[in-house]
Amino acid sequence: MNTNYYAVIMAGGIGSRFWPVSTQEFPKQFQDMLGTGESLLQKTFSRLEKIVPAENIHILTNERYLELTLQQLPQISEEQVVLEPAMRNTAPCILLSALKIQKENPDAVMLVAPSDHWIEDEAAFKSDVEICFSQCVKDDVLMTLGITPTFPNTGYGYIESDKNSISEIKKVNQFREKPNYETAKQFLAEGNFLWNAGIFLWSVQSIISAFEKYLPVMNALFSEGNPVYNTDEEKDFVLNNYGLAENISIDYGVMEKAGNVYVKKATFDWNDLGTWGALHEKLVKDINSNAIVRAKTHLKDASGNMIFTERDKLVVIDGLNDYIVVEKEDVLLIFPKEKEQEIKTLLTEVAEKHGKNYT
Repeated sequence: MNTNYYAVIMAGGIGSRFWPVSTQEFPKQFQDMLGTGESLLQKTFSRLEKIVPAENIHILTNERYLELTLQQLPQISEEQVVLEPAMRNTAPCILLSALKIQKENPDAVMLVAPSDHWIEDEAAFKSDVEICFSQCVKDDVLMTLGITPTFPNTGYGYIESDKNSISEIKKVNQFREKPNYETAKQFLAEGNFLWNAGIFLWSVQSIISAFEKYLPVMNALFSEGNPVYNTDEEKDFVLNNYGLAENISIDYGVMEKAGNVYVKKATFDWNDLGTWGALHEKLVKDINSNAIVRAKTHLKDASGNMIFTERDKLVVIDGLNDYIVVEKEDVLLIFPKEKEQEIKTLLTEVAEKHGKNYT
């Protein structure tokens, strides 16, 4: 296995659209959302461990999740967990990781991936990553893996690639924001648009050079820590300086500005598992399209439902279609699937009405 290969797993989010299962105390990446016996984080680590040495995999997460991370991944050391003392989006944590990795290995190439994606064909994923890594070793490029759209999704950003290129790896013309339905249909008709999955690959030198050029203030701030990274003094430096960084994503801060961005179309299946509906889509369903995790069910005139319980509780449903039915501790959610994007807003309403924070 190539010791110059590194990976960074982003595992700091709360996943509020998966409420009530995903909470601030126990977010979805640490949950067994698929009923497989493994959390999403554990599955992601296992997938990357087939490409990258385990000791070269870093976990980016909020400081409150250090113990959870180490419990779920006993094969890593505490030094591999990069803790964010403040929420500052993806650019700062990626820069911090790149600087730490560069200090350890200036020849490193690194992959950045979210912790909550569902990828079934791990052999195809491995092949795609290795092709991109080879390109990153040869050239000064910032790479991303794009997903072939299967329908005009308005919930994802899109990557527009060079329409005339016949190469496997294509130059990115531009990143496009989440479109309306008509625009999304147009993107699919064009044929050179891919979903932006937020999976990035580059050499540490290339990404740090990009930060120097496009986010110079942030780069200067974090570069001051070079003498203390990977030492006992790192924690104090990060604690004192991290919160001063601009709150900006890697997409806005770097990828949309850089001229050396390339995309490879993914050959693997992919689902970002961002909502209950996305989970329903991915799971095996009964003859009436009900997806069930852990529950024992007695269903009549019920179809298209996402049913999720903490344990093997009996759930009896009659006359309910296309709903999310989720039970966790002292919360029971029965909510239309078509309104799943409103679950984030719902949390605020619940807290205001009941005077209790259920997150």
